[in-house]
Amino acid sequence: MPATAHERPLSSVDELVAHFASGCKAKSDLRIGVEHEKLGVVAGGRAPDYEVIRRLLEAMAARGWSRVEEHGNLIALARPTCGTITLEPGGQVEHSGAPWPTALQAVRDNDKHTDEMLPLAADLGLTFLGCGFRPFGTLEEVPWMPKGRYRVMRAYLPTRGAMAHEMMKRTTTVQANFDYESEQTAMEKLRLAMGVSSLVTSLWAASPLVDGKLTDFQSYRARAWLDTDPDRCGLLPFAFKDGARFADYAEWALDVPMFFVYRDGEYRPAGGMTFRRFMREGWQGERATMSDWDLHLSTLFPEVRLKTFLEVRQADASTLDMVRALPAFWRGLLYDAGARKAAWALVADWPFDERLRVYRATPKEGLHGVAHGRPMRELCTELVAIARAGLTALGATDELPLLAPLERIADSGRTVADEIAAEWKRVGADVDRMIDYLRLR
Repeated sequence: MPATAHERPLSSVDELVAHFASGCKAKSDLRIGVEHEKLGVVAGGRAPDYEVIRRLLEAMAARGWSRVEEHGNLIALARPTCGTITLEPGGQVEHSGAPWPTALQAVRDNDKHTDEMLPLAADLGLTFLGCGFRPFGTLEEVPWMPKGRYRVMRAYLPTRGAMAHEMMKRTTTVQANFDYESEQTAMEKLRLAMGVSSLVTSLWAASPLVDGKLTDFQSYRARAWLDTDPDRCGLLPFAFKDGARFADYAEWALDVPMFFVYRDGEYRPAGGMTFRRFMREGWQGERATMSDWDLHLSTLFPEVRLKTFLEVRQADASTLDMVRALPAFWRGLLYDAGARKAAWALVADWPFDERLRVYRATPKEGLHGVAHGRPMRELCTELVAIARAGLTALGATDELPLLAPLERIADSGRTVADEIAAEWKRVGADVDRMIDYLRLR
């Protein structure tokens, strides 16, 4: 049987670039998707084991979701028009919604999933929390989930960063996916989204509790990512250069060490081989294919990720209101050209060393920090206003109410992290009362 396009050996970098170009869409076809990770606890704030999560997935499967198994373990679910539900390394449960024409439709899709899952979780004694880092228990008390790719990642990543296992097992985020019309607009959107990355982390900061203690961090999730893997995480210098192209992203990705090669249902550790070497020399009798490139792209974790769409990755998982705000916020910034220009003007003159300084300071300082001589709160206030103007220009006035929690944060100067810290002090560090406060509802 002839090999499909995704199975044929790759012969040039041009094919990798063409893969990105294949994502270009007409303006009328631009879509939005939401990815929402949820962090669950059982009695006493303990992390659930796989058996609890498996029973939850079984209950969802009984409601019409298709099962995805690996070596007999239920690891994911899928349903047409509803996206997928996947199991993350430390038992986090992620819903990756289908792409929708509007942020409001994407929000309703995620809400439908949440409304379906929360009662089933409650029946199992499982409570999902709205925060970006597991607040109770230690790293060692969080069990690993039985997925092949995580087995390889858990062995490799600690060789690159001291907090890699923290990232894998204890962080949660809310992300959104966006389309592009052309190579030029794709790179404009990538540059903007990466340029305002620290502002977004500041607005969505919601993880000050760690190991059952209050830290001085706004986003401990973002702190973990600082020390995970410098090869594949963080800000990408080429994104800020005039005239950046798909080829620049491809050239960067080619030199990021691979986690694994997937063949015959198994993730085989690649021993730090780069994709460039895989293409040039092959590996253990295998040649690099487009399916391998797709998989490799999914193992890169910059603040904004390019596939055949753009994935913005900077926000803590938080309250459902904050989850709903994310796609509307980014739609306003990315899908209106005037908003893109205005938002980029906020950060365009930052030298790259200042971008890095702010990126590294943001996990602790967040909205209360200073960026390029301006208060972060002031910059965030302007950015939220630009997102509002962008939605208005797009005629998406029905989505403006989704921005309300961001506007409250900007106006008050109090983040969700600040509110969590205040509540922790108010309840006298009572775990049960804090679980009730943090639970998604």
